[in-house]
Amino acid sequence: MTLHPIAGRKIWYAVSGTIAAASIVLLIVFHLPFGIDFTGGSLMEVRFETATEVVVVREAVKEAGYPEAVVQETEEQGALMRLPVLSEEKHQALLGALREKFGTVEERRFDSVGPVIGSELKRKSLFGLVLSVLLIVVYITWMFRKVSEPVASWKYAVLTVLVGLHDILIPLGVFAVLGRSQSFQVDTAFVAAILTILGYSINDTIVVFDRTRENLAREGGRDLSGLVTKSLRQTYARSINSTLTTLLAILAVFLFGGETTRSFALALLIGMSAGAYSSIFIASPLLVTWHEWDKKHALSHS
Repeated sequence: MTLHPIAGRKIWYAVSGTIAAASIVLLIVFHLPFGIDFTGGSLMEVRFETATEVVVVREAVKEAGYPEAVVQETEEQGALMRLPVLSEEKHQALLGALREKFGTVEERRFDSVGPVIGSELKRKSLFGLVLSVLLIVVYITWMFRKVSEPVASWKYAVLTVLVGLHDILIPLGVFAVLGRSQSFQVDTAFVAAILTILGYSINDTIVVFDRTRENLAREGGRDLSGLVTKSLRQTYARSINSTLTTLLAILAVFLFGGETTRSFALALLIGMSAGAYSSIFIASPLLVTWHEWDKKHALSHS
């Protein structure tokens, strides 16, 4: 049994289908852990006089009456707390409880985001994603208009967006689990990561499709499967090299960038890995499969 992207495409469809289905189930069961940017809440950053374990701070905040709070370490002696909306009285009470337990505690930041603002951010983020997808479809259809045989130009656009959505679905599923098990939260930085993943995935897919377009213009499309296989071979090195260099840089951010950038970097690591895989093993095989379906459909009606 071959594992070549085209010849073994049923295997890759099964792998991607399983992962995508699992991500959807996880989203349904656990839901996305929206942070205060979307749900409303308070954000408090403090610095302690001596180095303090984040686990100890989390326990102190829990004892103060906020078991649902998310506490992250910002530096050796600092912590960032995401809490429900706090009145000034509750804000000062929590600060007093921390000072009673840890001594001198310097408050560096305190912000509150109301649920109305959070709802607006959620709506605008969704609108931005939908608008981006629509513009991408129009742009790709226009760019591929001169190579409409044997595959219509709009099909390249549809497949590119479909693969991009596949790539962002995977980190969404992972973060649904991490939100329950590791207190990860979805904030505006995560939205930026998702849009970055979508852009990277589309770019990676277009590189392969563009080589297919060039080969179609030169050789014609009598053997689309062989031509797509040739195009994939011509782009392997570029795809692997660009992906590895990008992932190494993001891995460094994930390992050494601190808590405030960790979830952003993790989302990029997952999504860009999925994008590198899907551009080779899903996008081009789907192009061939769609073409073969069209041929069978045309023959059955002739």
